[in-house]
Amino acid sequence: MSGDRDLSLHLVTDQRLPFPRVCDIVDAAVSAGMSVVQLRDKLVGGAELYARTRRLADVVAGRAAFVVDDRVDVVLAARANGSRVDGVHLGQSDLPVDVARVLLGPDALVGWTANTLAHLAAAGDLEPGTVDYLGVGVIRATATKPDHPRPLGVDGFAALAASTPLACVAIGGVGVDDVAPLRAAGAAGVAIVSLVSGADDPAAVVRRLRAAAADELAPLAAPTGAS
Repeated sequence: MSGDRDLSLHLVTDQRLPFPRVCDIVDAAVSAGMSVVQLRDKLVGGAELYARTRRLADVVAGRAAFVVDDRVDVVLAARANGSRVDGVHLGQSDLPVDVARVLLGPDALVGWTANTLAHLAAAGDLEPGTVDYLGVGVIRATATKPDHPRPLGVDGFAALAASTPLACVAIGGVGVDDVAPLRAAGAAGVAIVSLVSGADDPAAVVRRLRAAAADELAPLAAPTGAS
């Protein structure tokens, strides 16, 4: 479960970039204060994703939580061979989150994409401790996920976040100026892709994100008992 993990800033890697560049971006971002890194790469096969997971685990080196998108099998394989991988982020059509929790154990960080009231209701029906946080979006239209649902905006996010006790992380087209309003709307954190990965100086962008809401962007863990 998430416990006192800092959920405030998630970097979701950009599969459009060469992997060596992804490693450099992750290193810079984590050094500047990124609190969670999610490896998302749907373009490579299992063997390559496993290799990339192990490499990125070495880059993160425990300085942030590290999760893999979709692939519980890859997480388990990397863990079995000594890599520090904290958990997984699952979509609605992936392996059921309750199964993932059983496989990964009670200390894993498990996130689940939830974009509608029905998704949040389903999350609420799960046993406590199954899910640590919900990825809620998209906030604004984004090119990194062209098949995204209709953008929620800050107000739409606020309505969804208010309907659940689970920690909600806002994702999708989030800009620096959105951070403070989203936090005020109930976001436990924000997830970023291209804003950081497309920057010439990723570390500088992360520092701006951390400063965007001043004290409001201090580390914020999932609510106690809402894992």
